[in-house]
Amino acid sequence: MIVTTTNNIEGKKVVKYLGIVSGEAIIGANFIKDFFASVRDIVGGRAGSYEEGLREAKNIAMAEMQDYAARLGANAILGVDLDYETMGSAGSMLMVSASGTAVIIEN
Repeated sequence: MIVTTTNNIEGKKVVKYLGIVSGEAIIGANFIKDFFASVRDIVGGRAGSYEEGLREAKNIAMAEMQDYAARLGANAILGVDLDYETMGSAGSMLMVSASGTAVIIEN
């Protein structure tokens, strides 16, 4: 399945629009990750555990969106948008959502 942030695919014609599809993932930030991230904030560097968690959540959200599109019979998703939101008390959880338009493109 072709997944793109653009509104079209060069050289391909959209045959049918099937509708908006989305996928979501919520990850919690545990105490250990918070502690090491705060240490890194003080001394500098990247918070690898958070980056890994974000990457995993993004992959889950994208996979759910693609599964939904496939169930509709789509062979592509156009205009994909990724959103990141904090949730819970003191922003203790992070939600990643992916959405786009499921379409059938000519082969």
